[in-house]
Amino acid sequence: MGKKLEFAVGILNGAIGDYLQRTGNGLATSMALVHDGEPIATLKESLAAAYPDAKSKVVVLVHGLMCTETAFDLEGGGDYGTLLAKDIDVTPLYVRYNSGLPIADNGAYFSGLLDDLVSKFPVPVEDILLLGYSMGGLVVLSACHVAAKKKSKWLPLVRRVIYVGTPHRGAPLERGGRVMSKILTAIPDPYTRLIAEIADLRSDGLQDLGDAELRHEDRARRAKTFKLTDAEHPVPLLESMKHYLVAGGVSNEPIIHKLFGDSIVPLASATNAPSEKADPIANHPILPADHIKFVPGTSHVDLARSLAVYDHVRAFAEKAS
Repeated sequence: MGKKLEFAVGILNGAIGDYLQRTGNGLATSMALVHDGEPIATLKESLAAAYPDAKSKVVVLVHGLMCTETAFDLEGGGDYGTLLAKDIDVTPLYVRYNSGLPIADNGAYFSGLLDDLVSKFPVPVEDILLLGYSMGGLVVLSACHVAAKKKSKWLPLVRRVIYVGTPHRGAPLERGGRVMSKILTAIPDPYTRLIAEIADLRSDGLQDLGDAELRHEDRARRAKTFKLTDAEHPVPLLESMKHYLVAGGVSNEPIIHKLFGDSIVPLASATNAPSEKADPIANHPILPADHIKFVPGTSHVDLARSLAVYDHVRAFAEKAS
């Protein structure tokens, strides 16, 4: 498939990917490593052929909702992975997945993928840097918790995780959508109820973003309210690794970026701040201040393909290596 078609399929999977998988539709994307735009099997022969110059240190890039690994493509060529390969001598690996599935399912699939990777990579893997953009950061976090329970061999190899525009505290737009659906359902009119039913067809993955639900038990207690179901996230950052956050803002004006964040993810959510009133950049209650960077004038989409953002990504990777 060409990039434009792959991009369209990525959008389709984000919107109704859970339905595509349930019905056995061939357009449903299976989680896989992608090399030169093509999925590759996590078999020794396939990995050896794809990565003849494999390094013992790898960076795994995980895209967000309704996109593919091309979300990281830079305008002048290359991407965050290829730049990191040059700057800190790592092998970049790209994951493509069905972003319409529950985040909990994708976390389990990703953990299994890393299990296969570690056991079948051409050289022994000594260090794994995880880079998650938007929903990808939540998939990474979910996978880490799955691996912690199973005591997976890949987890001790992860010393740091970099989250770019990740809605750690959920996405208000999605919570607003479910509230609107609840209101429309309550109106005794068949047309408005039909609209509500159509709105509720949006994928499990998309709905999970409302509260950043990483486990099935979290999804089961979801409430149709605008507030977070649980202000204290039930799945905390693992203490066995270092965490670094990059957040964006649509404006250089403090009031505007505090209110609207990067247009999709509020600043408090992207920085995993327990309170929207706190100043997470200067004084974060969970992470050291130097683990968080804010890039004003950068929208959510641009966070995945900005040289200014990459400078912070590289600095985090170098600091932790």
